[in-house]
Amino acid sequence: MAKKDYYEVLGVPRNASSEEIKKAYKELVKKWHPDLHKEDKEEAEEKFKEIREAYEVLSDPQKRAQYDKFGYVGHPEGGNTYQSWGTGENPFGGSIFDDLEDIFGTFFGQSPRGSRRSGKNKAARGDDIYTTVWIDIKEALYGTEKEIEYTRYETCSACHGTGAKNGTAFKTCPKCHGTGVITIQQRTLFGVMTTQSTCDMCGGTGRIISEKCPVCGGRGKVTKKKKIKVKIPAGVEDGGRMRVANGGHAGDNNGPYGDLFIIIRIKGMPSGLKREGTNVYSEVDISCVKAALGGTVEIDGLEGKELLEIPAGTQPGTVFRLKGKGFPAVNSRKRGDHMVKVNIVIPRSLTSEQEELLRKYADTMNEEVKKKKKGFFHI
Repeated sequence: MAKKDYYEVLGVPRNASSEEIKKAYKELVKKWHPDLHKEDKEEAEEKFKEIREAYEVLSDPQKRAQYDKFGYVGHPEGGNTYQSWGTGENPFGGSIFDDLEDIFGTFFGQSPRGSRRSGKNKAARGDDIYTTVWIDIKEALYGTEKEIEYTRYETCSACHGTGAKNGTAFKTCPKCHGTGVITIQQRTLFGVMTTQSTCDMCGGTGRIISEKCPVCGGRGKVTKKKKIKVKIPAGVEDGGRMRVANGGHAGDNNGPYGDLFIIIRIKGMPSGLKREGTNVYSEVDISCVKAALGGTVEIDGLEGKELLEIPAGTQPGTVFRLKGKGFPAVNSRKRGDHMVKVNIVIPRSLTSEQEELLRKYADTMNEEVKKKKKGFFHI
């Protein structure tokens, strides 16, 4: 697979500030969330994962510094994410670190990447959870309260997230003696070479569970259903997000909980209405007679049918404003407007009576019009 440039993924320059990175991340997450791309969900999920991976690196000063210097950064799963730019560039393609791994693997069966001690003892923030809530137009106009039920991982209260019975049933790893790494010495043509790799028995923690927690089975987390009530403010937009702090999954090693993000979707929008901010826009067709003489026309509004007054002499393309008939601004009682553009429809055919009346009108206006067609037998 082609290597990805994290700066390019987020669309920011390499000297971007942390605020610029955070802003770009928020915009991209909102744009590429899989729930908003039902037709191409697989592509959106891949893009979403790529965006999160880039942000995890560039939002952390230490990871970003390592990435800028070496072109890679340690991956949370224990491997490494490599890039093909910067000081790790290989003129023949790929990264020189990939080549080093092949060389070390050939001689020692080890990878220099494995010499870094795993961070499994380090507290890690839990994953965020995304859920979608549907509301109707009335709820979007006046606000509502919704009960949301979802499933998340919570820290096991029996072992306090350690995975060990009573939270204390640990013993020092007998293979690495508590260091978390294994040192191997190999005699080669170049002399004695020493390499280190993460202990495969304890995973780099330096200790192993002597007796697993009977409640969580040693995972440190349990699955629980959660119900919460959230107030959705009036004026929320379709696709807008609400954040519930600490509403996500529990972190590893007693790390903080992630957040819950609620994506708002609005159903029942009247056909032909388009929203821009707090205003809504639509179009209506009227006859040339009504445009000339005036009258009323029924249109679809956010709260049902509305009557629009058409003054005499209305011209094509005229836009009328129905004040206060749009959406409210969030946390405000002031509502936007409904803008209606008038299209004047010219009849394609006329009855004999209608044609005669129009010709009389043309005469009064001294208007030259096409002469009436004569029948087949008329001279």
